[in-house]
Amino acid sequence: MTWLITHGRVCTMEDPPRVLEDGAIAIDGDLIAMVGTTAEVRARYPDAEALDAGGQLVLPGSICAHTHFYGAFARGMPLHDEPPSNFPHILRRLWWRLDRALDEKAVRLSALVCLIDAIRHGTTTLIDHHASPSCIDGSLDILAEAVMEAGLRACLCYEVTDRNGPDGARAGIEENVRFLRQVREWRAAGDPRGAFLAASFGLHAAFTVGPETMERAVAEARALEVGFHIHVAEDAADEGHSLTVYGVRTVERLAREGVLGPQTLCAHCVHVDEAEIRLLARTGSKISHQPRSNMNNAVGVAPVEAMRRAGAIVGLGNDGFSNNMFAEMKAAYLVHKVHARDPRVMGAEEVIAMAYHGNACIASLFWPHPVGVLSPGAYADIILLDYCPYTPLTAENLAWHLIFGIDGSHVTTTVCGGRVLMKDRQLLTLDEERIAAEARAYAPVIWERFQAIAESERSL
Repeated sequence: MTWLITHGRVCTMEDPPRVLEDGAIAIDGDLIAMVGTTAEVRARYPDAEALDAGGQLVLPGSICAHTHFYGAFARGMPLHDEPPSNFPHILRRLWWRLDRALDEKAVRLSALVCLIDAIRHGTTTLIDHHASPSCIDGSLDILAEAVMEAGLRACLCYEVTDRNGPDGARAGIEENVRFLRQVREWRAAGDPRGAFLAASFGLHAAFTVGPETMERAVAEARALEVGFHIHVAEDAADEGHSLTVYGVRTVERLAREGVLGPQTLCAHCVHVDEAEIRLLARTGSKISHQPRSNMNNAVGVAPVEAMRRAGAIVGLGNDGFSNNMFAEMKAAYLVHKVHARDPRVMGAEEVIAMAYHGNACIASLFWPHPVGVLSPGAYADIILLDYCPYTPLTAENLAWHLIFGIDGSHVTTTVCGGRVLMKDRQLLTLDEERIAAEARAYAPVIWERFQAIAESERSL
């Protein structure tokens, strides 16, 4: 069935973008069939039902190139250690304890609260990087069920690591392989899940994956003809570890061991040098930039402009921060200026190129139709925003409105794959109040388990 969104200010986010006053979109199934003025689209589909945008801004749903659903229970959690003084301390004292505390229920709830946040802020495609060492087998199925319940689009993987012993590493590899095969079966059978769910092969980071585990993971990924999703040089400690143990920098080690390539997504890349940047670009590896997380962890600022000049594809993620990708755009715009002490760096157009064109290119690794753009043949992932500009909004200055005016709080309606997930700020697929209450009731269980893990580690 074809239906329409009419009477909107349609911003296509093509390259270059178009802004259509009194624009409309025709949606056929899960794809966009036509984009034009309301008169043009109505003329072709005179009998189709329509959602009247009432002059609202119409954008493609936002894409998050790197996130962690599993971190939701960290919000407000009391920590009884001394405040972490560096990134390795943050990992050991917070994230690696929290992921060990998760069980099946926590994995499901942490995903659902993140998905609610995504719908509310207009983020329709998320590339997740999961960890739950006490609940590995089937964990990606739990996430997949939550994604399908929400109605969003997500690429899932399990982060393989040696930090939980050989059995944990083996289980992580097997979970990736199992889920990758499952997604392929869905798509081959025409199962609707195959249109919304995708898979990659997760690795935590070079400094927690030893040669034997890396070799096995690479062999399995090659057999499946897939790439990896991995943290790369997020902190200087990653580079230091690689130089000390392997005698080469992180990116060079990953290239030697077969991890890099055009299907691989490298998160962060904060501490890469010029040679590593050239290697990332030459191998076609994709990069995701997470400025809010990098600032929060005090790890530094990624050399994004140098990576883009070298020809690398760079997108924008959130590393588990809120799924308001408009806030991430603003952070990216600002942090590079203060870091360089130069207001000319990282212009609005460059940020938007990452958030839309870079992220769309990354998403194209996982889905057969385009996302992040409003054009015929793209997935019908569309958001309406009640942003009322008080200066002219044109294709030429749209990037500046996105940075200085538009925010996720303006999102009123979220559509993914042609299905309305939120209309007039009312969620239609998830019961936010019930899920939040369930998560609140279960958070103390996770926090107590976290503290028990912390006390056990301190006693060693």
